[in-house]
Amino acid sequence: MALEDYKGVFIFAQQVDNKIDNIAFELIGKATELAAALDTKVTAVLVGSDVKSLAPELGEYGADRVIVVDDPELKDYRTEPYTHAVASVINEFKPEIMLVGATAIGRDLGPRVSARVATGLTADCTFLEIGDFRGKANQLLMTRPAFGGNTIATIACPDNRPQMATVRPGVMQKLEKVSGRTAEIVEFNPGFTPDNKYVEILEVVKKVSDVADIMDAKILVSGGRGMGSPENFKILEDLAEVLGGTVSCSRACVDAGWKPKDLQVGQTGKTVRPNLYIACGISGAIQHLAGMEESDIIVAINKDESAPIFDVADYGVVGDVNKIVPKLTEAIKAAKAQ
Repeated sequence: MALEDYKGVFIFAQQVDNKIDNIAFELIGKATELAAALDTKVTAVLVGSDVKSLAPELGEYGADRVIVVDDPELKDYRTEPYTHAVASVINEFKPEIMLVGATAIGRDLGPRVSARVATGLTADCTFLEIGDFRGKANQLLMTRPAFGGNTIATIACPDNRPQMATVRPGVMQKLEKVSGRTAEIVEFNPGFTPDNKYVEILEVVKKVSDVADIMDAKILVSGGRGMGSPENFKILEDLAEVLGGTVSCSRACVDAGWKPKDLQVGQTGKTVRPNLYIACGISGAIQHLAGMEESDIIVAINKDESAPIFDVADYGVVGDVNKIVPKLTEAIKAAKAQ
């Protein structure tokens, strides 16, 4: 493998039902930063059926080039044809870096592609940068929680290309959309011959949920084990209502059956970046911090003054959440009434 032959930062632009997922724009944002450090360009890889019309939007969000792999076999995500598509793009265009979203699709696709092109993959990254590694310059340094979230590991892939990583949704920031910004569009199809490796999709059942997506919320009121019981989440719902926010929770509450998984913030839940994050009865284990520490303003309420959550909080209140939160709610109501 001649490493010097590999150039450019590529991202997998995930789309479902011919709509580009937000993670694609987040990856372009990070790829632009990495590409600037390497003095190279950003390429988005768009895979699907009848998806060429989606390519201009990727350009408006910062992609310099969009490689479109369009084929009827790619209408719905299936492991084998999508792996063939992305691996073929890598073999043909030789990117130095390949980023994939750590979504349900990306977590299935990324490892298979990396195995197909004989390179490594760092999963669930929360931080990426270009730096030196063991005397080798301009390496992709990939940081992720390790050992159950009890430590942070920085991993490099100095001897193989591309350097591949999956990135958690909500961690990276997308660029502002620039209407009219254009990208070079390249059509590439490696050819698809259906065989017994291809799964046949008999039916697609859409999941219907009435739970708000906490990743979209500007204000989150989040509860942890310190709330004491699921019934006590009512006071968080009251506070969220008066603030115009949404309730979320820590993993402990999901494990205890208090709240659904869709509301979990943290390493094994969702990564959020609201304008205001109010952590109530949450100790602040590293697994939880990984999912919310990029919030604009963090308010922590906890009776343990030594809780790690106070290390990242902009404002901290030491005391019983079940006494403080109702008073806070009433104070906000009174202020609004004036």
